Amino acid sequence: MEREVYYITAAELAKRGKGQIPDELLSSKHLIYSSPATLSFNSPGAQGFGVKRAGLAIPGSVMLLVAPGCCGRNTTMLSKIGGYSERFFYLLMDDTDIVTGRHLNKISKAVKEVADSLEETPTAVMICITCVDALLGTDMDRVCRKASDYAGIPVLPCYMYALTREGRVPPMTQVRKSIYALLEPRKKKPTTVNLIGEFAPFLDDSELYDLLHQIGVKKILEIARCKDFEEYLSMAEANFNLILNPEARLAAEDIKRRLGIPGIELTRLYQIDKIHKQYELLGGALGVTFDDQKYYDSAKKAVDDFTEKYPNTTFAIGECMNAGSFELALALLRYGHQVSEIYGTVSDENFIYIKKIAELSPETKIYTNLSPSMLNYDCSDSVADITIGKDAEYYHPDCVNVPWNQERQPFGYSGLRHLFEELTEAMERGEQ
Repeated sequence: MEREVYYITAAELAKRGKGQIPDELLSSKHLIYSSPATLSFNSPGAQGFGVKRAGLAIPGSVMLLVAPGCCGRNTTMLSKIGGYSERFFYLLMDDTDIVTGRHLNKISKAVKEVADSLEETPTAVMICITCVDALLGTDMDRVCRKASDYAGIPVLPCYMYALTREGRVPPMTQVRKSIYALLEPRKKKPTTVNLIGEFAPFLDDSELYDLLHQIGVKKILEIARCKDFEEYLSMAEANFNLILNPEARLAAEDIKRRLGIPGIELTRLYQIDKIHKQYELLGGALGVTFDDQKYYDSAKKAVDDFTEKYPNTTFAIGECMNAGSFELALALLRYGHQVSEIYGTVSDENFIYIKKIAELSPETKIYTNLSPSMLNYDCSDSVADITIGKDAEYYHPDCVNVPWNQERQPFGYSGLRHLFEELTEAMERGEQ
């Protein structure tokens, strides 16, 4: 008998509360249907900014993948697609290595061979290891220290552990810590600020840059924009860090402990009044006032133009995108639109949005991409004028879609404006 697709309405979920999330929404309670990972070819080491590509964020670094052949194959695909082929090296494990761990004795020599084979000495060698070493309990910090002493260059770990994706320190959190590990204490410059949390730059027209310049900041550093290793090292001179992705909290804590650089966390939001409030709070923390009126007006115009042309539009919202599914859904509801479905991962942090969604749209259906029952999803049972996210496009293949998963990162008013401009263009194409 075919199993029905599991969902829960926003009203039902809000009533249950975050202490009684249904087992169907908790991946630890059942088999996992990995549709988001599959759609994006996004294991912890695959496409987009998985661990392997993210680990090469340090300018001039190279990576040594220590893994069985099956893990190496998708790396060769990634390196060819992304132009990283000259920065990836391989130490493949055989069956005996997997059973005995003898490959660990080969790593130091392999690191030196990699460094010696290159015309220019790499700034660092990132050792990327897989679930095999997670199961073996390998102490990678010790392995990297030994390899660094032997080869005479910095060696850092990258953990491509799919097994820890839902643990306390998932792979993408750990790699964010690793890529800042080479920063050493320097004299602080009050006019320098770091933006940390992403592996690609923020959109060039993001108001973040102008607002920081307004208050006297002269140098804004992002690891993705560092031209060379010296500029990367100059991130240690920052007066403070702006933490722009929650997965960078561990990295920010480590930077504060080692370098004495404090951090302020900002959230990517799509509710325009909340964006304004967040800048007010940031200004209060820094003892300044930001003039964000023109950015507010520009974003509001994009929202208003779309809403005037396509009033009461019905959305289906995924999670494979540069937004929080539930916060974006709430924003769209507050702008006067409808949200029929959300495909997202329910967490304690999301419940503040779920409760407000339940007030505005109690019948909104909440699905989880991880439920095996999604294999039976049938879009003919739902209504949507447009979808946002790669996964939402998969569920509604004939519907207008905005993927909204570009590498250049949106944020604040600029992100909101660009999203609604893309929504407008997508709806216009759909009418043709």
